[in-house]
Amino acid sequence: MKIVSVNVGLPREVVWKGMTVLTAIFKEPVAGAVAIRELNLAGDQQAYLAVHGGSEKAGYAYPAEHYEYWRKQLSDISFSWGAFGENLTTAGLWEDTLCIGDLLRIGSAVLQITQPRTHALLQTSTQVQPRRHD
Repeated sequence: MKIVSVNVGLPREVVWKGMTVLTAIFKEPVAGAVAIRELNLAGDQQAYLAVHGGSEKAGYAYPAEHYEYWRKQLSDISFSWGAFGENLTTAGLWEDTLCIGDLLRIGSAVLQITQPRTHALLQTSTQVQPRRHD
């Protein structure tokens, strides 16, 4: 397993279906070490704490290998690491090889798999539109 990118972002308002909503789906890669805290990574926040965040959902990982599929399916979209809202873009770490309770050592941190990712209401609409090529 390898960490390809560490990604963080802060909540921001977007217009979705005519409504202004708060989302933290937008994550950008950062250079260097990033502190992992109980509730999030340094420089990262979640927007709706009732369904995101907390010690059981402090971070989200997504395999870099999935990006190839999405780049082929949506060839007019530019996908940078973090495009799917993940805090950790990984290589060699697949969903079907992990179980709830598994421990992962990343640098000096030990992270535990607590639950699968569920789709965010805004995930599709917010991640694709801002990255469209003109």
